[in-house]
Parts: sequence; structure tokens; C-alpha cells
Amino acid sequence: MTPTTTKGNHSVFRVHDPFLRAQLAIAALFCSLGFQYATWAAQIPALKAHLGLSAAEVGVLLMSTGVGAAASFPLVTVLMNRLGARRLALLSALCLALLLFALAAAPNYPAALAVLGADGVLVGCLNVAMNAQGAALEARHGRNAMARLHATFSGGSLAAAVLASGMNALSATVTAHFAAAAAVLLLLLGHARPGLLPDEPPPAAAVRADRGRRRLPSRMTLWMCGAMAFGTVTEGAMNDWSALYLKDVARASAELAPMGIAVVSGVMVLARLFADGWRSRWGDAVIVRAGGALAGAGLALALLAGGVLPALLGFACVGLGIAAVTPCVYVAAAGQGPQALTLVAAMGTTGLLAGPPAIGFLANALGLVWGMAAVAASAVVVTLCGLRIRWTPRPAAVPPAAPGAAAAGEV
Repeated sequence: MTPTTTKGNHSVFRVHDPFLRAQLAIAALFCSLGFQYATWAAQIPALKAHLGLSAAEVGVLLMSTGVGAAASFPLVTVLMNRLGARRLALLSALCLALLLFALAAAPNYPAALAVLGADGVLVGCLNVAMNAQGAALEARHGRNAMARLHATFSGGSLAAAVLASGMNALSATVTAHFAAAAAVLLLLLGHARPGLLPDEPPPAAAVRADRGRRRLPSRMTLWMCGAMAFGTVTEGAMNDWSALYLKDVARASAELAPMGIAVVSGVMVLARLFADGWRSRWGDAVIVRAGGALAGAGLALALLAGGVLPALLGFACVGLGIAAVTPCVYVAAAGQGPQALTLVAAMGTTGLLAGPPAIGFLANALGLVWGMAAVAASAVVVTLCGLRIRWTPRPAAVPPAAPGAAAAGEV
């Protein structure tokens, strides 16, 4: 990154490395998605009070976003084909920023349900488009980037939490908070727009072949769906149930119980920062298979040992093992085409939506230890699915002069 021009007292910086320029732009999309989600989630108590909701109604409100994202699969497939990943990402990111104002102005519960359902659809669109951009970046330059991109999602969530805390100290109104958050999202969008990879139409022969292909997903795509779904079940269930396990089963103090979430999330973010190097060294197949095994075995041993310290160590194994699963599977799915990527992304959302409640039903029937054992089993299923996926080796970087590099519209 070097200064190119000077206007007044301000230097204008430009990133000359095309890989880094595109990586920073795509990272802004990942950051914006995490930031937008955490922004409205931080105001759930205020929305509950404003709309006079019960706890059950809040649960349905939260579920409406997941339902919208899971149901967005047919629409996302059409939009990816017509708009391409770049334009779909920009459009959905813009709408997500503006949707915060609609949520703040929602006059009643049905309106809030509709807004968050639309939010889920837009999340589904942006999730697929930005992962398509990330996979295209790796294919074009022959360099790993997806794990770090997923780490910026968590960074966006953290930044949103800090902003929410600061805005709550300055102003009690949801509208003021959402206006400030929308401004941040628009700045991220403005940063992303110039550096995103261009959408290029696929060759005519590929279009004809795709039209003649069966619309049912391939067996390989189904194994990827399984790995993604059970990976997100593991991740989501740990976020929702780890604190309760520490408190009710391991008998941790009230101050120590939240450390379960902190350990899982913290280890996961750190692992994602380093996971691209691990992928280059060992390959995606080893990362997914070994990661699922580590998460499952570590959590199972912690449940057998009992106690707070074994639990925290087991949670750390889950965070470390599962961190790079979704980035690797997204890259593999993108190699199968936009429809496969969209379906795999929808299964990931379904896992996040259905996993924690399913663990809750099992815990209610058999106890939380068995519920957490099911989480360990889901991590092992990730390994089993990973054994059946045909992982492609990392492609060599495409020379800059080649106009037909795998752009976002071609993944």
C-alpha cells in the first residue's frame, strides 16, 4: 500500500497488489454482515420492550431471520445467475443497511416479523455472494484467503457490540443507534465496491451444458451439505448451550459460566486467522477431517471427565477443530457451481437455525450431558462427510493477463 497522490494535507492511498485489494474489499462484506446482525441483535431487549413482546414472541422473532435465510435458496439461485456475485453482494449489503431503519420504525409485532424475515432473505443473498467472491479470489490467485475472510465476520460482530455499548451510553433511542450503524455499513460498502472481483459471464458452452444438466444436486453436493449442516450445528449449539452446561452440569460460578462462549468464540477467531496457512500446508481435506475429529473427541472426553477445566479445554477443541470447516466447504461448493454453493449455504443456515433447538429438545428429554454428546457426534459426522467429499487441489495462480480467470460470476 503506497501513496499515489496528495490533495492538501491528505495522502490518497492505493493498494497495488490485486490480491490484497480484492481481499480487503471482500473482507468488508464479511465484516458488514457480522456487524449488521450483531447491531439489531444487541437491541432485542429494547425492541421487546417497545413492542411489548413475550419471551416466546421474541423467540419467534429471532427464528424469522433464520427461516428467511433458509427459504431464500430458490431466489438466491436466480439472482446469482442474473446479477452475478459482485452486483448481488453490493445490492444485498445496501438493503441490509437500510433495513435497520425499517426495523427501528416497525410499529407492531407483525411488521417486525416481516422486516426480520426480509433481513434473513438478504442475509442469504449476501452470504452466498460474498463466499462466491472469496472462492473466486482463491481460484484466480491460487492463494488461500477464505478462513481470514470468515474471521472478519466475527470482527464485525465484535465492533457492532462495542458500538451498541457506546450508543446506549449516549442515547436511549434505537433509531440513533441504527442510524450510526447504517453509516458504518455504508462506509464498508463504499470501501468494498471498487475492489470486488468483476462478474464475467460463463462461456456459452458452459451455459448450454448447465441447461442440459439434471437440476437435482449431485451426490458430492449432498456430502458438502452434510458437512456444512453438521458443522454449523456444532458451532451454533456450542454458542447457545456452553454457558448453561458450565453452570448446571459443571457447577461453575455465575461469573465463570459465560467463559464457555468466550473460549469457543475466541479460539475460533484465532484459528481462522491462521487457518489459511494450515490449508496451504496440509490441504482442505485434512483440515476438515481432522478438525471434525478433534472437535468431537475433545468434547466427548470433556463430558466423560466432568468439571469446569475439562469442559473449557473441550470447548477450546471444538473452536479449534470446527473453525475452518465452513470456509473449506464453501470453497469446495463454489467449485461445483452457483447452485451447489447456494444450496450448501442454505444448509449451513438451516444447521444454525435447527441445531440449537434440537439440542434443547434432547437435553430436556435426556439431560444436557446427552445434548452436548449429540454436539460431539455432529462434529464426528463432519469428518465422515469430509471423507466422502472429493477435494480438489489448490490451483496455481492465473497470470494477470489471462482474461478468463475464474471470476465471481463463474464459480
